[in-house]
Amino acid sequence: MKFIKFLLVGVVFGIVLVKSEAVSWYRIYEMFRFESFHMYGIIGSAVATGVLLMLLTKKFKFKNIEGGFMRVPDKEKGLVRYIVGGTLFGLGWALSGACPGPMYVLVGTGVFSILILIFAAILGTYVYGVLKDRLPH
Repeated sequence: MKFIKFLLVGVVFGIVLVKSEAVSWYRIYEMFRFESFHMYGIIGSAVATGVLLMLLTKKFKFKNIEGGFMRVPDKEKGLVRYIVGGTLFGLGWALSGACPGPMYVLVGTGVFSILILIFAAILGTYVYGVLKDRLPH
């Protein structure tokens, strides 16, 4: 019962993603071909909303669910890791037509073939966890 609010927020978020067509493979395809502003508008408004909320969080010293103050950790140094990680993420998104959050929304809409991609994402995360100490960070 304790986590029902998180489930409800997830359901509402999923509905918003479906209604805005952010989980549509065709919209994602248009974005990567620079044929439509639709997805850039969604992503841009999400970034602007996040920046605004973080500024308000700092100004009014909001607390998290555990009662501690919310803060953004300092950035780690190393531009190469962000370029490589972002490139891998973008390639996976472009090839599969889905990023991690919407993959679960697609299952909810009946696109069960996405379960293969979810399995591959979980497997990739596991392999990274096993190899992370041997990778150059």
